[in-house]
Amino acid sequence: MQILSHRGYWKENCEKNKAVAFHRSFQLGFGTETDLRDCAGHIVISHDIPKGHEMTLVEMLDIYRQYDTKLPLALNIKSDGLQEQVKLILNELNIENYFLFDMSVPDHKVSLKHGLTCFTRQSEYEKCPLYEDSKGVWLDCFESDWINEEIITQHLSKEKDVCIVSPDLHGRDPMPSWEQYKKSKLLTRSSRVMLCTDYPEKAREYFL
Repeated sequence: MQILSHRGYWKENCEKNKAVAFHRSFQLGFGTETDLRDCAGHIVISHDIPKGHEMTLVEMLDIYRQYDTKLPLALNIKSDGLQEQVKLILNELNIENYFLFDMSVPDHKVSLKHGLTCFTRQSEYEKCPLYEDSKGVWLDCFESDWINEEIITQHLSKEKDVCIVSPDLHGRDPMPSWEQYKKSKLLTRSSRVMLCTDYPEKAREYFL
């Protein structure tokens, strides 16, 4: 299992999606999830509508390249139409271990046509659109802890990578779910399974 930090490894809310959180995450050997939007002609790191002072994707990737570029990057697409710019940046900086997710279905389709690596989504509300052409599945749990070993292994059996949203991202205690995942050696030992959490060090200690 690979551990991803959520919006960088932040210790205080003000650090989310900021340089300090990305340095901390990569320095400790964690991949990360972060949010992409466009602002004034640039791709920026921002969960909410940008105000103009946000870090750019290039700046974040420059931090990433100081560490281990084999660490996974989950790039949450918050705005449509970013494909050409994002692809250009990733190619110019030789970034390979990434996936895009969370875009609209039409935008997902365009991203695939551009040759970008994409994950589809499965949650209580989404049922894996464009599954066959997606490299993996982002498993989300908005309302309840419905994700289990059977669901994960079904995707793995179809040669899909899986990134599990830890319940703490939705304000719930992650331990009941973590306890279930830990029982499966397939999940904890597979490099094709990722866990995105606000508690990456705690997760690594627990699982690894």
